[in-house]
Amino acid sequence: MKMNDLPERPTLVAPEITMADIVLPHQTNSYRTMFGGDAMAFMDKAAAIAALRFCRLPIVTASSEHIDFRTPVHEGEIIEALARVIYAGHSSLVVRVHIYGENPLEGRRRLCTTGYFNMVAVSADRQRLAVPQVLITDEASREEWLTGERIHIAIQVRRGRRGAATPMSPAHPHPIEPILETESQRD
Repeated sequence: MKMNDLPERPTLVAPEITMADIVLPHQTNSYRTMFGGDAMAFMDKAAAIAALRFCRLPIVTASSEHIDFRTPVHEGEIIEALARVIYAGHSSLVVRVHIYGENPLEGRRRLCTTGYFNMVAVSADRQRLAVPQVLITDEASREEWLTGERIHIAIQVRRGRRGAATPMSPAHPHPIEPILETESQRD
């Protein structure tokens, strides 16, 4: 099936999902801070939920991309993930996940980690499924879309995919623009 033969994909607003838990002693290292692997697993689960709620299709994690551990989450703290689909390719989604740590007794909350996950919609017979497009509603979502696009292109280049091109290259003469919400769509 050629790209032109594909059915038109819907354009949807990507909801931000929230997940919370508490960091227990078995999840910490000798400094009583959360193991990075446990934090990544929590982020991956949040990314999966965000992707599922956005596309309502079976998804798998294809890769974890840049993850920036800024400050640790300590034992006994509340860990909270905020995840949103920021970019959609044909069958893949880039999901941004922020992790916050919160002292439960004082209520102080801080951004601890940000990471990006590449999720792919697949059928039971492992065929890729088309996902909806992301509707951009404001400048912040447009900036995140552009970040997601850069991540998507880097993944394509890294995997040596045919037709992978950076914006403004000969195979891609015009920059991709996100789908912007218009006044009539808001009413």
